[in-house]
Amino acid sequence: MSLRSLADLPRRLQHPQVRDLAWTILSPPLLSEAPQRQRHPLHACRWSSEPELLAAWLQQQDADPSILEAWLSLHSIRRLGLYYERLWQYALSQAPGIQLLAANLPVRQNGTTLGELDLLFCDDEGVHHLELAVKFYLGTGQGDGSLHAQWLGPGSHDRLDLKLAHLCEHQLPLCSQPATLAVLAELTGRAVQSSFWLGGYLFQPWPQGCKPPRGANPLHLHGRWLRQADWPGFAANSPDSVWQPIDRAAWLAPARIAPADLWDASRYADWLAGNPAQARAQLLARLEADATGVWLEQERLFLVADEWPRNGAATPERHLPDMFSG
Repeated sequence: MSLRSLADLPRRLQHPQVRDLAWTILSPPLLSEAPQRQRHPLHACRWSSEPELLAAWLQQQDADPSILEAWLSLHSIRRLGLYYERLWQYALSQAPGIQLLAANLPVRQNGTTLGELDLLFCDDEGVHHLELAVKFYLGTGQGDGSLHAQWLGPGSHDRLDLKLAHLCEHQLPLCSQPATLAVLAELTGRAVQSSFWLGGYLFQPWPQGCKPPRGANPLHLHGRWLRQADWPGFAANSPDSVWQPIDRAAWLAPARIAPADLWDASRYADWLAGNPAQARAQLLARLEADATGVWLEQERLFLVADEWPRNGAATPERHLPDMFSG
């Protein structure tokens, strides 16, 4: 067995934050071929070699989420990326055979902050510095989709090539800086291995699709995106489908909606009618009821402004060379 055998577990758990915790641990990375070393945080943990232990632990969390809730309440979490990091910190603090040494460790030199290390921990394979990110990238459908520069965040502020460059050229090399080495010497006298883990989803344009980015994991999580003007044509293909907007805080695990929280067709139509053509990108989930009457996500898509990506902040003009080249 492998962690992949538990892929459906987040859908079966009930507590929202526990489902997000399970998704964080079990979801595949966006890339299977990366420009720098990518390593699952639990690679050397018994939970990876004996996934039934991980499943039992997650089910215990679902039955009594109070410890996780208390952990998350210790800090104000305003961004999804920070929430993702906190979930990983919690998992590593509980995982057998792992010692979490530091999280969000600042590195300073002469009063200037050079950056911070997301995670520093040790396991049976040594001491690890790990950088974390969770991203939702939309392929523009313009030009060669295999180029990382063609994959943008829903607000068009972020780009896959820029993120990889920041990870590989700034965050991962932090461990070789003299200021960092001095900090690490106080925490551990052992050599530190740097790597990253990039989770999330890739969204293809409707209806034409596009090539996945170079190095994409064949098992990456995926969805579609379309502009508001195209919604009527898209919806006409399956008029009986049930769609509902998903709050940004709930973008990680597949949606699970109680019957009392399900929007009826009238409320959804009113929401669409009140959504201006230049509204920010909104994640929608297509839902189907299970045998108990709970509505579960079957697929997801981003509904974006008619002028996307030009309606967002200007996309950086600097096009970086493909991180796999050379």
